[in-house]
Amino acid sequence: MPAIKVGVREFREQIARFLESDTPVAVTRRGETLGVYVPTPRKSVKSAEMTELRAAADRLAAALSDVDEEEIVAEFKQMRRGRKAAAR
Repeated sequence: MPAIKVGVREFREQIARFLESDTPVAVTRRGETLGVYVPTPRKSVKSAEMTELRAAADRLAAALSDVDEEEIVAEFKQMRRGRKAAAR
């Protein structure tokens, strides 16, 4: 696979894009190649790991199913008011 040639500044500004890519990148300064970034093959998420993650997400959703968001916000605000009053 041929490498993409980019300048140092472009490499630095777009490093996240290059890190996600599978294409090697030749980093140049004034037309001279300084180095080559060669991405390593990523490990694919195994289906067993994905199944475990989905099961954990389902358990979390079930645990939070009866939580009232507005009640939590009101309780949080009340606690903050109590701390501010105690600090005075």
